[in-house]
Amino acid sequence: MRIISTERSQVLAARIAEKLGAPLVETKFTRFPDGEMYLRCGELDKETLIVSSVVDNDMLVQTLLAIDAADQSRNTLVVPYLGYSRQDKRFFPGEPISARAVARALSTGIDRVFVVNIHDRGVLDHFGAPAKDVTIAPAVGGYIGDLHLNNPLVLAPDEGAINFAADVAAVGGWDCDHLEKTRLSGEEVRIAPKTIDAAGREVVIVDDIISTGGTLATAACMLREQGAASTHAACVHGVLTSGAYTRLRAAGVSSVVSSDTYENASSFISAANTIATAIREDAHR
Repeated sequence: MRIISTERSQVLAARIAEKLGAPLVETKFTRFPDGEMYLRCGELDKETLIVSSVVDNDMLVQTLLAIDAADQSRNTLVVPYLGYSRQDKRFFPGEPISARAVARALSTGIDRVFVVNIHDRGVLDHFGAPAKDVTIAPAVGGYIGDLHLNNPLVLAPDEGAINFAADVAAVGGWDCDHLEKTRLSGEEVRIAPKTIDAAGREVVIVDDIISTGGTLATAACMLREQGAASTHAACVHGVLTSGAYTRLRAAGVSSVVSSDTYENASSFISAANTIATAIREDAHR
């Protein structure tokens, strides 16, 4: 097996290559004068692992080009972050099901697919090849353990994320709860843990993705008012758009960390070991 990646997944691809003991193939990227993308991979083998987070339109096109460049081999596609997966149903007439459109496009020339902590696993059904979601909740929990917090309280931002939070908390046997919004009046709401008092606790809010960070920033301010000793934020996919990192730090969040599924300066957690393990296990079935 040889491994190639698109531009925004180079670090994670190199880490996966180390875990698998497989060679990482150099890929060159450039553009034609009209703006069209061009890539050229080094020598490939009979089996290729393509690592590409679809973080924007350019990376979607690069992924399609990389798949086509490897058309002479058996291909495994690793999509750590799958863009367009938010639109997983048709809300209004005339809308596309964007997740389906992208999954179908990425399926040609692919034998199997791995994604990481996809928001809705139903999206996997749209791929034309066997697709599997893997979770890095244990890796997130491991990072929290390395912070050496005193009896941390792990919080999901809402009830829908409680399973992920519970898996994170299980690493250290920590308390786990989810935030609940209570409307106090027409203009005033209260965000607090549903059952566990945050007063005096070091709190870690965990989620699969942080985009604008608005809800987490509001929650952090309220948790501080409720007596939380400190507040931290950890997620899988650190999109951090519209000044999210600054917004969270300004709201009093002591640390903001994410994984290398969406490579940026906050990527202190790696999905490489989880992905490599999933690939090995699938190969032995």
